[in-house]
Amino acid sequence: MESKDQLRELTLGQILDRTVEKFPDNEAIVYVDRDFRLTYREFSDLVDEMAKGLMALGIQKGEKVAVWATNIPFWVTLQFATAKIGAILLTVNTNYKSAELEYLLIQSETENLFLIDGFQDTDYVTTVYDLIPELKIQERGKLSSVTFPKLKRVGFLGQEKHRGMYSIPEIRALSVMTSDEDYLERQRTLAPHDVVNMQYTSGTTGFPKGVMLTHYNIGNNGYFIGANQKFTKDDRLCLPVPLFHCFGCVLGVLAAVNHGTCMVILEGFDPLLAMASVEQEKCTALYGVPTMFIAILDHPMSAKFDFSSLRTGIMAGSNCPVHVMEQVIDKMNMTDITICYGLTEASPVMTYTRIGDDIRLRVETVGRALPHIEVKVIDTDTGETLPAGSQGEVCCRGYSVMKGYYNNPEATSEAIDKEGWLHSGDLGIMDEQGNLSITGRYKDMIIRGGENIYPKEIEEFLYRMDEIRDVQVAAVPSKKYGEEVGAFIILKENADIQESDVSDFCRGKISRFKIPKYVHFLAEYPMTASGKIQKYKLSEMSETIWPDRK
Repeated sequence: MESKDQLRELTLGQILDRTVEKFPDNEAIVYVDRDFRLTYREFSDLVDEMAKGLMALGIQKGEKVAVWATNIPFWVTLQFATAKIGAILLTVNTNYKSAELEYLLIQSETENLFLIDGFQDTDYVTTVYDLIPELKIQERGKLSSVTFPKLKRVGFLGQEKHRGMYSIPEIRALSVMTSDEDYLERQRTLAPHDVVNMQYTSGTTGFPKGVMLTHYNIGNNGYFIGANQKFTKDDRLCLPVPLFHCFGCVLGVLAAVNHGTCMVILEGFDPLLAMASVEQEKCTALYGVPTMFIAILDHPMSAKFDFSSLRTGIMAGSNCPVHVMEQVIDKMNMTDITICYGLTEASPVMTYTRIGDDIRLRVETVGRALPHIEVKVIDTDTGETLPAGSQGEVCCRGYSVMKGYYNNPEATSEAIDKEGWLHSGDLGIMDEQGNLSITGRYKDMIIRGGENIYPKEIEEFLYRMDEIRDVQVAAVPSKKYGEEVGAFIILKENADIQESDVSDFCRGKISRFKIPKYVHFLAEYPMTASGKIQKYKLSEMSETIWPDRK
């Protein structure tokens, strides 16, 4: 008998098959804004049809299948269809532009690309034709591109036909060309430690790197993430976060599928649609970054929606202000909301608050290590493990550590040391009970005239100002001190304060060198598509905002 705390030697396909066997008639995927509702049996049948279609196209075990799409219904289908035939799902950031897509396709040596029509101001189809002009003139499946020599096939995730691309109906129709025996034989060649997913790190510093994750990595991480929220077949998870990011495809999809939980998916985040989805489908869990929860709480229609079905969920991506957490628990009924921390290279979650933790732990820490994962804080100079209460670099070790960066052994050896510890690049402090607090990144740390300043400390202090809705502290280049403290503030509606009010509020309460010398009010922050604030861009902006700084 398998213990609930045991690591599972399963492929993603086997995880899905187990759930279908247990809960065939339980709803698996629902989209409130369209007529799309599948049970686990129906979803599994669709996955098998797509998987056979992909095999009929000629997709081999180990080939990459890049998916450039928002959270459309076929995204999750492809996630499992590729896993069942041993292909590697390569998730593409929906905010990418032409040059970024070109870099990713070349660096990853991608053989297959699937896309939708576009997102926001980017026409994906036009972008792909511009990058791959051969598509319009060459026979499908026999692509020979000068720029992308490894690329073999392009598919369109819709009904429409585009020159050189396979459409969804065509791929599904081709499924009859693959026999059940060939399909099962392919699955018999797969192993849990095969790479199944590749994600390119957000690129907040340097060029993005392709993180190689195995079935074992993300299948187990998804299981424990769901178990930590006490997911069962009776839970319904509202998922408005991007599927191309671990938050969507691991914390969301794999946590749900491991436990037979229903996924109520939004194609993109919209506060009104999120609230409607929760109410209509009686969702018990909701995911989001703090800005998403703030958008729901601040929405003029918020009070009209029924959140009584909610119980748990995850808030992640950046630190949660105390007042936001209090409102989420009080106004949205999310008494068991959880906070987690990790990075893509760790599949991604390494630490997690537990249901029952008090509100202090949920806003001041990112919880304790998940089962089967070791977490420590080290001295960045000596590499020695630091005692509780000391600040250093956060490292983790265990089943969740990535296989490595694709075609980048040098970066891999920099990230994972000889003892198997993954170095996060984040600064943290662990208490006696193992609860971890993230205090910043090396890049975030401000060094003013030799004084180390940690932005989070100042941010938490400034949240005490009633007028401030959100605040990010970042380095502002200084000729005199090297760096000065800059506060980038989003005000609450109708708030009326000046830059000088911020420094007046700090004076006498925090060390003089920590008081923001520069204050700027803005409407929104530069963010990655996964909801992470790009502090280095705030630092870059400062050079334009304050050209006469000293």
